[in-house]
Amino acid sequence: MNTPLSSIKRWRVQIFAITWLAYAAFYFTRKAFSVAKLGIVDDPSFPLDKMMMANLDGIYLAAYAVGQFTWGMLADRFGPRVVVLGGLLISAAAALVMGTFATLPIFVTCMLIQGLAQSTGWSGLCKNLGSFFPAQQRGRVLGLWSSCYAFGGLVASPFAGWWAYTLIGTWHAAFISSAAVVAVVAVLFFIFQRNTPQDVGLPAVEPEPEQTAAEKNASVLEPLRAILRNRTVLTLGLAYFLLKPARYAILLWGPVIVYEQMPSVGKVGAAIVPTAFELAGLLGPIMIGMASDKLFGARRMPACVLSLLALTVALALFMGALHTGSVALVMALLFVMGLTLYGPDSMISSTAAIDFGTAKAGATAAGFVNGCGSVGAILGGLLPGYFDTVTVFIVFAGAALFSSLVLMPYWNARPAVLAQVGDFVPDRERAINPLRT
Repeated sequence: MNTPLSSIKRWRVQIFAITWLAYAAFYFTRKAFSVAKLGIVDDPSFPLDKMMMANLDGIYLAAYAVGQFTWGMLADRFGPRVVVLGGLLISAAAALVMGTFATLPIFVTCMLIQGLAQSTGWSGLCKNLGSFFPAQQRGRVLGLWSSCYAFGGLVASPFAGWWAYTLIGTWHAAFISSAAVVAVVAVLFFIFQRNTPQDVGLPAVEPEPEQTAAEKNASVLEPLRAILRNRTVLTLGLAYFLLKPARYAILLWGPVIVYEQMPSVGKVGAAIVPTAFELAGLLGPIMIGMASDKLFGARRMPACVLSLLALTVALALFMGALHTGSVALVMALLFVMGLTLYGPDSMISSTAAIDFGTAKAGATAAGFVNGCGSVGAILGGLLPGYFDTVTVFIVFAGAALFSSLVLMPYWNARPAVLAQVGDFVPDRERAINPLRT
């Protein structure tokens, strides 16, 4: 018979695994259009120029940003299970339609739906993890868990590219194959996921204050109001807004940028080269999570600032590397960019957001910060379609530098719940005094 301790350990492993898999799966339908672009460019039956493709990315990212601000509140109220499962199923359906019907009105509609569906994932799944792991462990746990979106991006492009251009021979297969992966993961999520330890008869991992009658009947918007009064969370949102454009430019336009500058690598090669960026992303979140917990005593900002300064240099050098024509050099620099971008990206949008948000508004805080980043990501989708690549990456380098400067005043900030390890700080105090050190 399992003891409560062994049971919580088993459920932590299970929840970690299924939520990791769920968010990684989202990247298959998210990356499908970036791979399909390579074939659409040469498809006379569906004429889309770069500017129109950028507009479609902008529609997707705008919907994604709106969803981030919305789904976090709903995940806090109704739980991640309903919100995330619905997002997986709708995302798969939208990708299937895009792979089946090639018309501009359908693509516009489906990109809008896809953005809303994709945005269910981050805030709800971060809350799910936060419910099973205490604050003292979240830096390294969420750092390891955040490798999910790097892994998803790493395998999604080659997977879709292989189906589209090697196995089937048409860009439509990029969407259809990706939809199939997400549909399978949705079934697994339904079977293995639970919202909280209490749902499986276990106690909460951290003490929870009793709710007053007014708090129980509070509006679904109340967590958002608390977040908007939290200066640390607002600063994280600004930093993430500045950081996100570079990642999404590489995510959505990486194959096109590489193919334009280095056409000799071919279309499948152009889809594979940017995976060096995501490969490094597997390590970045793990390294920064361990550093923040072990080296900086649960202070999240020092590791973020140092990573962002290194990222600034890598972004500034990227176009020079492309112009050399060296695949090895380009992939090496993409690896450095991934290492120094994915680390602070995951830290700001997950661990720090949950740490400095309130216990009852964890998903809202993660959703708010990621929503701010998603507004910035719109620029990552649009700028490569409207401006030359050199200008775009100079702007990204400047934004990364400014993001590090924004976080520097919070170098010594720690979440109030960890101000004295073992003490529980009520939500109200944490919201009022987020910078207890």
